[in-house]
Amino acid sequence: MAPSNPLSEMRRICLALPETTETMTWGQPHFRVRGKIFTGIGDHAGISNISFKLEREHADAVIQDQRFYRAPYVGAHGWVSMRVEEIRDWNEVHALLLESYRLIAPKTLWAQAQGNGPAPRKERAKKPAARPRKPRASR
Repeated sequence: MAPSNPLSEMRRICLALPETTETMTWGQPHFRVRGKIFTGIGDHAGISNISFKLEREHADAVIQDQRFYRAPYVGAHGWVSMRVEEIRDWNEVHALLLESYRLIAPKTLWAQAQGNGPAPRKERAKKPAARPRKPRASR
């Protein structure tokens, strides 16, 4: 049973992950990590769905469930869509979104998401340019 506002639930899950941003892409909300899409929510052919990338073997197994189907255009690359109206448990969706994030995000951010990585990067002051070296005298 889908919540009254699936986009709010997606925001709650996705925006808690390191360096995730929400963008409107192809007229639909998508979530990116360092500029790369790891999930989106929207409508395709009149069906509200959530799309995410999974390990290929996992994608092959998941599409055996009628709630899932290969995502249009990118399904051959492990992307799967889930019908929003058939969401039974947001914990299941959360696990799928984490898998997608893990596959797309840099390893350092995935480690950070698990609580094992370094603290988030901070902007550092630029170091002054190094002085040019004097040429060596030839012998």
